[in-house]
Amino acid sequence: MEDHKPYPCGHDAAQDHAHRHAQGIAHVHGHVHENQKAVVNRLARAIGHMEKVKRMVEEGYDCSEVLVQLAAVRSAIDNTGKVILQDHLRHCMVEAVAEGDTDAIDDLCRAIDRYMK
Repeated sequence: MEDHKPYPCGHDAAQDHAHRHAQGIAHVHGHVHENQKAVVNRLARAIGHMEKVKRMVEEGYDCSEVLVQLAAVRSAIDNTGKVILQDHLRHCMVEAVAEGDTDAIDDLCRAIDRYMK
């Protein structure tokens, strides 16, 4: 188990985590996942696709062509979410379970609910 360093307000890291969770404040991780570069690249491609869709609409492209491009954007975003979720499960959740952090499981469940809507 890691040492909990005191925070300036007198709380330690565990107390700060509990306080942030109780306030509905999301986790902020200070680490880089192995797939971070791939995720950033996927997001850049999705942004490029969205810009293309916008230009297509502005230029009066056929609606069916626009819909096909939107489907490509949705697929790119969904696949990016899948990579992020897999990374989160393999790293953050493994660490949280090892530390007995059941709040992390609740946070993940809420995030999945929001992502799947």
